[in-house]
Amino acid sequence: MYQISSTNAPQKVCRILKVLSNPESLRLADIAAGAEISAPTTLRILETLIKEGFVRRDPATPKRYLLGDQALLLGMAMQGRDHIRDRARPALVRLAALSGDTVLLSTRHGIESVCVDREFGSFPIRANYLDIGSRRPLGAGAGSLALLAWLSASECETVIELVKPALVARYPLLSPQRLREEVQRSRDNGYAMLLDVVVEQMGGIAVPIFAADGRPAAAISIAALSDRITSRLPMLVKALRHEAAELSANELLLEAA
Repeated sequence: MYQISSTNAPQKVCRILKVLSNPESLRLADIAAGAEISAPTTLRILETLIKEGFVRRDPATPKRYLLGDQALLLGMAMQGRDHIRDRARPALVRLAALSGDTVLLSTRHGIESVCVDREFGSFPIRANYLDIGSRRPLGAGAGSLALLAWLSASECETVIELVKPALVARYPLLSPQRLREEVQRSRDNGYAMLLDVVVEQMGGIAVPIFAADGRPAAAISIAALSDRITSRLPMLVKALRHEAAELSANELLLEAA
């Protein structure tokens, strides 16, 4: 059931573009479901966005859609502005060189976590769910869990209730109760770790980067085979905490400036 009664036209366009900010091409049904807009309305908006250059059909599969060149130009216009991605890039490179694994930077967007940067090590996981621009409900993945776990208790519980349908549909091993337990475990340990939950024999470990108000501004994580994480856990935790502490200090200085 699509909830469209209180959504105006600009909001519908924004929702569709947000759903399309994904590395993979998407079907009309996927876009409509993600945007919570009826399929006929979604199709009409997509046709307009195609004419304006913000969306294009996938050349390999014309019934699937991708962001177009105009959307790329919007992204290019953001380059050069101060962003946690720019400040975190050296940390990602160092962690990838140290661990040999895939290092990710994630930020929160509503009740989702979005991968905004990535660096491969010498022994990387190359999976599409680790692509830049990939989205997950908060809690589904180590970096996403780190963004959730350090919210206030009340906000955290609200988010868990809101992501419950997505967890049931996409992550059968991550029930809301399991997610609450992982949140508490993350707070107790001082780092977030999920193994064999999103993908079997794979996992991740992450720590938050804090803004001046004490809330998580981003999360930095290492994705690897589960046994590569557990066999080197103390070293990975120490390295992640060191880089996150430096970035959190930078966040504090920038907020105070």
